[in-house]
Amino acid sequence: MDNINLQTKKIFLYARKSTDEPERQVLSIEAQMFELREYAKKENLNIVREFVESKTAKEPGREIFNEMTASIEKNEAEGILAWHPDRLARNSIDGGRIIYLVDTGKITTLKFPTFWFDPTPQGKFMLSIAFGQSKYYIDNLSENIKRGIRQKLRNGIWPAWAPLGYVNDKNARCIAMDKEKAKYIKRAFEMYSTGEYPLAQIRKIINSLGLVGKKGKMLSVSNYQYMLKNKIYYGMIEYNGELYNGKHEPIITKKLFDSVQEVMANKSKPKSPKLKPYIFRGFFRCGECGCFITTETQKGHNYLRCTKRKNPCSQRYAREDVITSQIRTEIQKVSLSSAWANASINYFENEKMKSAQAESSFAQKARNELVEIETKLDRLLDLQLDGNLSQAEYTAKKYKLILAKKDLEEKISAFGRKSNNRFELAIAFLKEANQAEKYAQQENPERIRDFLKKIGSNFRIADRTLFLDFKNAFKAEALCAEATSYDFTKSENWRCFLDEVRTFFDENPEN
Repeated sequence: MDNINLQTKKIFLYARKSTDEPERQVLSIEAQMFELREYAKKENLNIVREFVESKTAKEPGREIFNEMTASIEKNEAEGILAWHPDRLARNSIDGGRIIYLVDTGKITTLKFPTFWFDPTPQGKFMLSIAFGQSKYYIDNLSENIKRGIRQKLRNGIWPAWAPLGYVNDKNARCIAMDKEKAKYIKRAFEMYSTGEYPLAQIRKIINSLGLVGKKGKMLSVSNYQYMLKNKIYYGMIEYNGELYNGKHEPIITKKLFDSVQEVMANKSKPKSPKLKPYIFRGFFRCGECGCFITTETQKGHNYLRCTKRKNPCSQRYAREDVITSQIRTEIQKVSLSSAWANASINYFENEKMKSAQAESSFAQKARNELVEIETKLDRLLDLQLDGNLSQAEYTAKKYKLILAKKDLEEKISAFGRKSNNRFELAIAFLKEANQAEKYAQQENPERIRDFLKKIGSNFRIADRTLFLDFKNAFKAEALCAEATSYDFTKSENWRCFLDEVRTFFDENPEN
């Protein structure tokens, strides 16, 4: 008699599989459909429609489930066949909806191969327990996942799919650098930090070199913007607004990252329209009123003139070729003979060897400060666990300490390089100065201009005469040259020159 009643009742078949559920725990859609159809044949169930869904049930809002329940409310069916109650609901709203349809008589039959149900007070009570267990399972699973993520973060391990430039190392259970993609990412940071490349141009160049995203897709401009803001690349992990010191190998330094952020912050200025490409346009300022010097062509010659946008100015036009000749003269002032260059380079090479043998007090001090920060972080965590600090206070204080720790770690790791960096810079400067004469004789005005940028700043034109301030060690060199006329036969002159160069790079080891 029961089988005859079931045959006359219209029943919906519902199968669901969530992509975040392990295969070993829940049958696949295909397996559920096969088992349910076989069960329907065995029980003589009258299946009038099948509903199949691939979506989690931990939150309400499943389209196909809602469509099915709406059809039941319209009396298009009287029951549901599913593998288990947890296929129908894992949240209180959907579970309550099923129970309410049973209470109101809209659902008179619920069939499960793995669970007994009867529309009685006892049956509804057991169904409520089954839905509650399903919700408890998903809640507990979510909490376990969150707990695992928090532990990974405390251990400095990236808790998700590896970002671009890294791969998930299943054996080490952390992320490892993708050497091929990392070099392109580093190149993108270096290019952007110069301030000379917009994101669109960086995208075009780096994409053409071979950098692609997941599944081989080309990266968009927004992808590059997100990448250039991502702290993961200098060794930090930012998760839910909190910073963690990552154990993965950084692709860039924090110094480079900070430079990129500074450039990005200054990129909001509107672009000016394209102008005729004069090589000295915007390069000089007027020595009288301070306005920019512009360039225009008259009778086949380029002339430099003050824009006179601020105040009345008496300065006249100056021919570009005359100013170019004066630039050559200024460059020659820092020209260093091969004899002086070679002797000076040998001197700094010897100084470099002596310096490499000396122990640095800074490195030891930095290590001590690092130990102190580690101690503060431990104390901070104890205060938070004991309830003496709120989560917000803990996060803010930890953020500052983590950044300070990262700065110190970078300084320590780079100290071996920086301790001799001033000698490397001095040697590079000497080689550059040795090439000054060559640049002064260049026929290409752009190369002359670019070398002038290296040696000077604050370029001005007044009374058709070029003025500039020599920068860095070139200033010391120009003053020394003026005083000694570079007479290499006088050892005191050479010593004076060496002292000026050494003093400059001792005081400016990173310039």
